[in-house]
Amino acid sequence: MSSFIPARLGRRRRLAALAAAAVLSAVLAGPGAPAALVAPAAAATGGQLGAHYDATGANIVFRIHSSAATRIELDLYRAAAGSQEAAGLALTKDSAANVWSVTVPVATIQGQYGMTGPVYYGYRAWGPNWPYDAAWTKGSSAGFVSDVDAAGNRFNPNKLLTDPYALELSHDPFTPGGPSKFIYGTGPQYRALDNGSVAPKGIVLTDDTTAIGSKPTRALKDDIVYEVHVRGLTKNDPSVPSGSQGTYKGAALKASALAALGVTAVEFLPVQETQNDTNDVDPTGTAGDNYWGYETINFFAPDRRYAADKSAGGPTREFKEMVKAYHDAGIKVFTDVVYNHAAEGGPWNAGDKNTYSLLNMRGLDNPTYYSLTSDRQASWDNTGVNGNLNTYNPATRNLIVDSLAHWKDTLGVDGFRFDLAPVLGNTCLHGCFQYSRTDPNTALNQITAAMPGRPAGGGTGTDWIAEPWALGAGTYQVGNFPAGWSEWNDKYRDTLRRDQNAMGSENVTPTDLATRLAGSSDLYQAAGRKPAASVNFVVAHDGFTLKDLYSCNGKSNSQAWPYGTSDGGSDYNISWDQGGNAADQRKAARNGLALLMLSAGVPMMTGGDEYLRSIQCNNNPYNLDSSANWLTTAWSGDQATFHTYAQRVIAFRKAHPALRPANFYSAADGNGNGMGQLDWFTPSGSAPNGTYWGNPNNHALAWRYDGTELGDPNSAIYVGYNGWSGDVDFTLPSPGAGKNWYRVTDTANWAEGANQVAQPGSEALIGGAGTVYRLHGRAALVLIAK
Repeated sequence: MSSFIPARLGRRRRLAALAAAAVLSAVLAGPGAPAALVAPAAAATGGQLGAHYDATGANIVFRIHSSAATRIELDLYRAAAGSQEAAGLALTKDSAANVWSVTVPVATIQGQYGMTGPVYYGYRAWGPNWPYDAAWTKGSSAGFVSDVDAAGNRFNPNKLLTDPYALELSHDPFTPGGPSKFIYGTGPQYRALDNGSVAPKGIVLTDDTTAIGSKPTRALKDDIVYEVHVRGLTKNDPSVPSGSQGTYKGAALKASALAALGVTAVEFLPVQETQNDTNDVDPTGTAGDNYWGYETINFFAPDRRYAADKSAGGPTREFKEMVKAYHDAGIKVFTDVVYNHAAEGGPWNAGDKNTYSLLNMRGLDNPTYYSLTSDRQASWDNTGVNGNLNTYNPATRNLIVDSLAHWKDTLGVDGFRFDLAPVLGNTCLHGCFQYSRTDPNTALNQITAAMPGRPAGGGTGTDWIAEPWALGAGTYQVGNFPAGWSEWNDKYRDTLRRDQNAMGSENVTPTDLATRLAGSSDLYQAAGRKPAASVNFVVAHDGFTLKDLYSCNGKSNSQAWPYGTSDGGSDYNISWDQGGNAADQRKAARNGLALLMLSAGVPMMTGGDEYLRSIQCNNNPYNLDSSANWLTTAWSGDQATFHTYAQRVIAFRKAHPALRPANFYSAADGNGNGMGQLDWFTPSGSAPNGTYWGNPNNHALAWRYDGTELGDPNSAIYVGYNGWSGDVDFTLPSPGAGKNWYRVTDTANWAEGANQVAQPGSEALIGGAGTVYRLHGRAALVLIAK
């Protein structure tokens, strides 16, 4: 494929293709008027890579890693684009550390180079495949030997490279004004094209003192995670000022609303700099759009597109202000990060070893930053993303750890979700993939060694969450991550979907369902991990929304804008339209959300689930930067009712520690008498025997939590779930001596309305032990004892 970044077909999604088909002649437009360059009073660089002021504030130290370069030049620019460099300075190599550096006085930058605004910079690099030749000038081939050599080096001095450690970038490689993809290409057609005037630049930032507030120390088991796109959260929200819609500033204004919903951790889709400026070139021509953002250009820089203030330092300040707003509301901030691949992508054409994109890492040290094939001539790709990062290389591991530390310590992030995280456990450098949970030198274990996970009971630490699968052999690692990590649990997702939507076509036993509801001990307990290792979800950004899961029999991705067109997307969704009955669709969604909030582990919902957002059966809207993919506050009556339902179900979970165990529930007594921490029942009120547990034709199950053993304010909670289409009578077990059962909710259609979940103190009396409760088809019941 000849696109800038070839298409990725993921297990559940095709990530953004960033192709630009035509050569555009317009020059890139730079950001708005820059603030004046002001040196900080003091800053420390130590051994930091990147560009930083020294301790006196009188100099800027530029440091960059490359093990194979033979010459590196720093180019300084007065503007982000449209002009040539103001100065070109050779760096000196520290051979022991493979670090190149140069120190430039601020007085020289301002006086001699005439740079009184932000300092924009980039690098040009020479190496064995393109040695330095004094006759070289920009746009020439002087010194060229090959596009790639036997060691995998791909140096090309005609390509201005961004610093992998830059704290902000000036713009994306492509903007609405251009240029074409060819300016970043190697190979015989493109290697002599110089891109210095149009390529992105790093921006040297002064120290920023914007407060991030007090980080919540809540245990992950007690969190309600809300996965959402930072732009989509407010881009279509009239309550947010127009200039702030779709930005960090706008997202900050939603903190109180999410807190009122009950959210305790907001998980933003990628906010590291990615190629998305071209999303607005043609709003109805979406082939090149990258809405989700899973193609990272820089691992340190907050994405400039999401900042209302795009001046130098503006994205950093505004992101921190947003974090503070969420911290002030008691909400953690998680970010989705992508360290398995990067935006430079793979080969432009199948079988062509010469033509690749050079943006940063590939042009500085290709074999260090990327896993290559055994002959070092091509990207190694066993995940479908056109080239794995070489996460077992120490320099790449340092880049990952250093950037995460920047987001955690400087920008205030509380936790991270890692895309295709098994790549972080790879122990092979080139030509292979071998995952290890225990190797201390993997990026996976280096991350938590440097920044320990949050203790199970809460406190200071970081919440680490893995997407524990990818495409290739050896990359499905659900349940096999180290201590200190939690995981997206697709076994939970698929079990609940199969039980709700595939009765008669896929087998789900009561044991299958109970295991997932009780925290997936089969995946985590033997390794000494806790229920919070399981991040439970029914839907995520990747696939159907909660509404569409229960309203669509299959994907419909070829619709006209704004609901399409999107390619890719799984054909195996385990979805069902409930026979086309709208009331039953809402009921199924109520069940899905209720079971999620009643399960041990960490519940994650997707932005818009709380009001039944639909994108009309598109299950892969990675490219839809459109009103269909943005959240809305213009709800129908049914949506408003569901929002109230969601708010109260979440509140119920938060009010009952029995639903949020720190450890796996102790074994029940097995006979239904007395109370274990968790007892299971058949609808008749007896304990299930082995035959019942293993029979996939049994679609009704009940369970009781002993609140007295779990610190719960109520002595017991009872849940009945009827997966059958017809009514089932449930005989209630003992609520405890001198107590009765009271109804919190029945998800059946008869109870739909604003008070479907009773407010505390208004629960309806049902009765004591032996009371028979008729639960309608495909409904769930929650009772408390008092």
